[in-house]
Amino acid sequence: MYEVTVLRHFDAAHSLRLYGGKCEKLHGHRYQVAVSVRSESLDEIGLAFDFTELKRILDEKIIARLDHSYLNDIPPFDTVNPSAENIATFIYQELKKALPGVRISKVQVWESPDAWVTYCPEG
Repeated sequence: MYEVTVLRHFDAAHSLRLYGGKCEKLHGHRYQVAVSVRSESLDEIGLAFDFTELKRILDEKIIARLDHSYLNDIPPFDTVNPSAENIATFIYQELKKALPGVRISKVQVWESPDAWVTYCPEG
């Protein structure tokens, strides 16, 4: 089994509705995102998945929509709290649409160097 991971980042602001603490106020993060895909085999040139292609799809389909934005204004975060957990789930769902048939093993989202969430769709 091979697992290919790429790391990207975006800057955005958000506020957590009903949080009851300082994070309920408008604030920003430099989010870091790691996406991992799995493959049981290699293609004819010895790749499980092309790093460049995974970065391109992640950048074009997701990062460009989130970067330098107020997340609370962007669907689905206009109705769903823009928590790191929900951001990770959103990234997974969008990548799943953009990469049919590709096994996405996990999506990780950091709000800071010492605080992150990992979403593993397979449990």
